[in-house]
Formats: sequence, structure tokens, C-alpha cells
Amino acid sequence: MNWADVQDAMFGGIPFYSEILALVSNSLWAGAILGLVGGLIGVFVMQRDMAFAVHGISELSFAGAAAALLIGVDVVTGSIFGSLVAAALIGWLGARARDRNSIIGVLMPFGLGLGILFLSLYDGRSANRFSLLTGQIVSVQTGELGWLIGISAFVLIALVLIWRPLRFDSLDPQSAAARGVPTVGVSLAFMLLLGLTVAVAVHIIGALLVMALLVTPAAAAMRVASGPVAVPALAAVFGLVSAVGGILLAVMGTLPVSPYITTISFAIYLVCRIVGARRGRVTRAHA
Repeated sequence: MNWADVQDAMFGGIPFYSEILALVSNSLWAGAILGLVGGLIGVFVMQRDMAFAVHGISELSFAGAAAALLIGVDVVTGSIFGSLVAAALIGWLGARARDRNSIIGVLMPFGLGLGILFLSLYDGRSANRFSLLTGQIVSVQTGELGWLIGISAFVLIALVLIWRPLRFDSLDPQSAAARGVPTVGVSLAFMLLLGLTVAVAVHIIGALLVMALLVTPAAAAMRVASGPVAVPALAAVFGLVSAVGGILLAVMGTLPVSPYITTISFAIYLVCRIVGARRGRVTRAHA
């Protein structure tokens, strides 16, 4: 089922809004979980200055999903494979910031080119091809929802287990290495977790707009909060509101889900930036 099916349901005789919501219930659950996990992992993305890496991973995730669509296997599996390959390459070859950016710059056009090639060879419904780039409100089927929940739960548990060394390495990598933190292992583990999260996000919001849930909520939270608990909690809330709010608005509107999610996410960031700027001016005035 795709967005056209929801449109038919809305305008073709389904009388109750609750029945329409039932059509997208899987996406609501997946979006809520993705918003929470994306907001949490996004904090480390911002602290490690790896926003560009999110986009690089999403391009190879898109290529993997497109290849899976072409050969007729599970799209989530293909997306995960592409994300993990990109995350491993970036984590292994891009230990330094300069190397990392160059590796990402090489992988992005390669992944996008492969994805476009696979989609051009695909003879199925055009909605399936479009959804890989911009998301699909009802792209999550019942069988896939279990996979998405399991992946998100694994990422969340692993993130909690490495939280302290990861935070130390993100804020002060030199001191972390001097204190005996296995920075290489921590960095590679984080990249693999990020790859899994991106794979899930691509399936919901599409490869082109994945940063709206993995970067923007955390960037907004860091504008108005500080501290090891407040920032991740607020980022998770912002991600949840963006994902679920975007899906609900898409049910009532006529556009795909991604424009709604990105607009809500950007609006939250804009408000937080204004609030943060005003707080800064007040603080300087009283200094």
C-alpha cells in the first residue's frame, strides 16, 4: 500500500478518520520509535561533527534499498546492508576529520549513482521508487514493523551501554584516549549504530531528507539546553514530535509525509534558535 491508496481511502468512501489512521498505524509506531532513537543518536552526531556523515550513509542505504527493490528482496534488508557498508568504510577509512569528509564526499555520489541506476532498471510501481527518496506514509508493513522495532531497540540498548565512553570520546577525544578509552572501537561501534538508524530512517522519510530526524532535533535541543540529560531528552522529544506530527498531518493533507516532517523539524529548530539567541543576549546583559 502507498500514499495513493490512502488518498483513495480518504476520498473514496471510508467514512471514519479512525479507519484511515488504522492504515498508517504501523508508520506511526515506526515514526515514533525512530524519532526517539534518532534524537538520541543525533546528539552524538552533532558533538562529533558528523552531520555530513549521515547524508553520506543515507546515499549508500538508498543504493542498497534500490538494489533490493530491483531483485525482489526485502527493502529493509538492502537498506541495512548499504548503511552498514557505508558506516564501516567511513569509520575505518575516516579516522581523522579531513579523511572522513573526503571519504563521505566520494561515497555520496557513488551511492546516489548506483541507486538511480537500480531504480531506472526497476519495472515496478513508480510509487515504490519515489518512496526510497522522499519516504512513504504507509511504507511500513506489519512484517517490517517488527524488524524496525527490533533494530531500533538494539540501537537504543547498545547506545546506553556505550553512553559514557562515547560521550567522553565525543567531547574530548584526546583526553579519552589518554584515559584508556578504546576510541577506535567506540567510534566504529557508533558508526555501525548510526548506519542502522539511518537505514530505518530511509525507510520512513527517504534518503534525501533523513537529516531532518537525525540532525535537526539534536541541533535544536543544543540551542536551548545543556547537560548530559537535558539535551538528549529534549532531542528525543523533538524527534518524536516531528515524526508523529508529520505523519498525522500527512493523513489529513495531500502531500507525502516527508515535507510535513521536515517542516515541523525545521520550525522547532527555528524557534529554539530564537529562544537561544534571546537567552544569550539576556545573559550578556547581566554579565
